[in-house]
Amino acid sequence: MRVIVTVVEKIISEAHIDIPDGLNQSAIRQHIVDRYNTGEMSTDMNIFQVDFESISARIVQKKIFS
Repeated sequence: MRVIVTVVEKIISEAHIDIPDGLNQSAIRQHIVDRYNTGEMSTDMNIFQVDFESISARIVQKKIFS
């Protein structure tokens, strides 16, 4: 018997970054998004917490070919 198991987890990552002083909320948000989109922040991201969301299994019937 073959079973396909799917596990869904929510991973929370944390990054400590420096942001220039004097930016308003919108500019701070854009600065963070830009760093993430360019990949600069991905190396700073550390897994902070993993929450189990769900698990499911599906039985797959093997077909016999002649």
